Amino acid sequence: MAHLSTLPNQNRLRVLTADSTSMSTQLLVDALSRDPQLHMIESPSNSAAVLTSLKREKPQVVLISAALGEAAGNGYELVREIRSQSPTTRVVVLLDSSERANVVEAFRAGAHGVFSRSEPVRMLGKCIQCVHNGQVWASSNELHFLLEALAKPTLLNLQANGGSLLSARETDVVRCVAEGLTNREIAQRLKLTEHTVKNYLFRIFDKLGVSSRVEVVLYALGNGVPHSPAGPSARGKVQSLAVSPKAAGLSVPIRKTAT
Repeated sequence: MAHLSTLPNQNRLRVLTADSTSMSTQLLVDALSRDPQLHMIESPSNSAAVLTSLKREKPQVVLISAALGEAAGNGYELVREIRSQSPTTRVVVLLDSSERANVVEAFRAGAHGVFSRSEPVRMLGKCIQCVHNGQVWASSNELHFLLEALAKPTLLNLQANGGSLLSARETDVVRCVAEGLTNREIAQRLKLTEHTVKNYLFRIFDKLGVSSRVEVVLYALGNGVPHSPAGPSARGKVQSLAVSPKAAGLSVPIRKTAT
């Protein structure tokens, strides 16, 4: 497929795309190919083909429809598989509507951003760039849904090789972080010193392969979000997510810190 950019392919952002049908995928690829910063890769609209293309093309971002495939929820399962096979690849999920359940499920599956079809297509290129730069893309309403889910998280059993990944005490610390408690409040609740809480957090970061308190909570919700370099926030979007409305602000720098 012809591209309008004179930049060589290796200098453009590689984006693998699979919409709900082959026709809609082709239209989406054609529209996004007008962005000189993007190298679009078209995939057939089925999970097996997407995973095959993932291995062959090694895209930096995957853009897929939540409605991919015939079975309901196939798109979310594919997100989980992509995150498992290629943890450094960032994923944007196309949603037919920004309903609460769709937004929360997409992020729980491991998406780094959601884009509703009600939004202008010209914003999709910006979404892809922002997600690639380590930001989380969500509208204010979508963020509200996610904050509600984070405020009352249902923590998954964090396991590795059939055994417990986190100790019981580390899991307690994760629960407190999910509630938006400060290190001092965690120490008071668990009857620990603040220094001990910080040590627990650093061990949790290392075990989960994450770099911030926000990512700890998202991992616990099933996201498994990897290290993310900080980047300029998108206008009207969020650079990163606070763990709960109680947390001090809605923008938490993505850097390794236990404070």
